[in-house]
Amino acid sequence: MTAARPIAVAVDARDPESLAAFWCVVLGTHVVQRWTDAHGTAYVGIGLVGEVELLFQAVAEPTGGKNRVHLDLAAGSDQRAEVERLVGLGARVLDEAPDHPWIVLADPEGNEFCVLPPR
Repeated sequence: MTAARPIAVAVDARDPESLAAFWCVVLGTHVVQRWTDAHGTAYVGIGLVGEVELLFQAVAEPTGGKNRVHLDLAAGSDQRAEVERLVGLGARVLDEAPDHPWIVLADPEGNEFCVLPPR
């Protein structure tokens, strides 16, 4: 028996197209597919690593509360500069605890993610 493998990380989005566009710029990637399912739900997938996608699926309700799953990003060369770039794209800083190496941000729809120092 072959083990399961991840194919996508799904993110609920009020506007999948604009959220996918934000994350394409953040991650330096592009849309790899779009489709609508039999129930009329729209999906936009952007490339991550290999064949794994970050998949934005349309939902009617806004993000509420803390995410149960979030992305951790390593800054390319300067953590502070990367945070400033992401804020310029529409993210907002949620927490900069001095005792943690990461800075918590939210994307334009409120989904939390962390930016860590370069690796």
